Amino acid sequence: MVAQTLEQRFIAEVPEKIVGDKAYDSDALDRQVLEQFGAEMIAPHRRGRRPERKTQDGRPLRRFKRRWKAERLFAWLYNFRRLVVRYEYHVENYVGLVQLACVIILLRYL
Repeated sequence: MVAQTLEQRFIAEVPEKIVGDKAYDSDALDRQVLEQFGAEMIAPHRRGRRPERKTQDGRPLRRFKRRWKAERLFAWLYNFRRLVVRYEYHVENYVGLVQLACVIILLRYL
């Protein structure tokens, strides 16, 4: 679902680097993201993986350490019960509530 996520992004430009966890470690996925979007996929290697070539030399993985920012946002969003349970039937209403929750989170931490 990486391609669908990148196609549905909020900003016009594609990020240069995309950070994922070990589940995103795949040579085929690295090639697909690079060819379709021109972005570099950064993910630590799974244990026992035999890559076609050495894809991580340690330097790009420094960005992997900052992934907690996105995970923290999801944890904050889970504090809104209406988003977790998803009472909304229509997608537009649900997206509006997600945006409202993001605004509330932003106002709390400013």
